[in-house]
Amino acid sequence: MALLITDDCINCDVCEPECPNDAISMGAEIYEIDPHKCTECVGHFDEPQCQALCPVACIPFNPAWRETREELLIKYERLTANKNTA
Repeated sequence: MALLITDDCINCDVCEPECPNDAISMGAEIYEIDPHKCTECVGHFDEPQCQALCPVACIPFNPAWRETREELLIKYERLTANKNTA
């Protein structure tokens, strides 16, 4: 699954710089996570960094975007390959 930022977000700016895939950006009112870029930090860290650092625990797993660890690893490999060729 990708992650999701809820309306409980206080815009503290902690999550965005910690995302290794640049999947987090400011939305209209709160930060948002692009599920096409979110790998739950698979390939980078043992746990999602945004979840670990969020002071209000407003970043649950997105039930509408289900992915296995293997699918997340494939996405990680694709994203890092794109960064290396850019």
